Amino acid sequence: MQNELYKSYLKSPYRSVKHSTYFKSYEYFFERYRGKEITFIEVGVLGGGSLFMWRDYFGPKARIIGIDLNPNAKKWEKEGFEIFIGSQSDENFLNEVVSKVGGIDVCLDDGGHTYEQQIITVESLLCAMNDGGIILVEDTHTSYMNGFGPKKYSFINYVKNKIDHINFRFNFRFNFKVKSKKTERRIWSIEIVESMVAFKIDKDASNEVSEITDNNGEDDSAIDFRYYDDSSKFSSHFLSLARKLKILKNIPFMYSLYGSFINFILGVKKFKAKKFFVCLPSPSPPSSTSTYISCSLLVPYMLYLSHFSIRCI
Repeated sequence: MQNELYKSYLKSPYRSVKHSTYFKSYEYFFERYRGKEITFIEVGVLGGGSLFMWRDYFGPKARIIGIDLNPNAKKWEKEGFEIFIGSQSDENFLNEVVSKVGGIDVCLDDGGHTYEQQIITVESLLCAMNDGGIILVEDTHTSYMNGFGPKKYSFINYVKNKIDHINFRFNFRFNFKVKSKKTERRIWSIEIVESMVAFKIDKDASNEVSEITDNNGEDDSAIDFRYYDDSSKFSSHFLSLARKLKILKNIPFMYSLYGSFINFILGVKKFKAKKFFVCLPSPSPPSSTSTYISCSLLVPYMLYLSHFSIRCI
């Protein structure tokens, strides 16, 4: 915890409260911006202590901006900070901030921590981020707590959705069902640490088209053994047949049929990694039998809900 950021935290003349695990994460994400001419926005000023911390940490070249709902935060302007008063869940307000501030290099969301506030803040500021910039949302553990919004639309569920949309940038060739999905190109990568989610911006990388490359080296005609990693003779037999039918992958409309065949065969064998998808215990631990029954009933129900949710979006 005793890093440069923590030293700046202790130097602040006004009170600031931070979790002990945050300082290493802050420095990990923000160190590259120190001593540079950057525009930094902190959502959630509260007592003002963190504004002084960030100014000390980033250096005199940094433009430090605060956003808060409490009009009292305006007093920090006399200390050389830019302060905007408004709701982070108000898209019009955030658009107005962006129009006045211009490009943003670093944004830290330490505001109200409700799902609505976190999601709208990210969505409203993404297009304003400079290339190489970062949006860091902290206190994301609220996604597992009550009182911050509907769990179905928690911030972490939003992040999971973004992960899907980033991966949909991949060239799925003949898999038209996936190719038709919405892609996310404003974000290059998402990184998660305890209680924080970082959205990193690299416009060239996130807009690069996914294509197969070949170095034209010598081909030793090695056989792909990925589907032989199985002790079941039954599935091994059919997987051997599937390998021979691999050419189907290159025929439009046959690709999904081939994939369905593979999935069926893989589904025949025991899925050894299932144990890593843990069913969390209920507050009052039931018997092992009832746990098994409740989990077995819960899984198809959750699959139904997730399917319904996707159709609604």
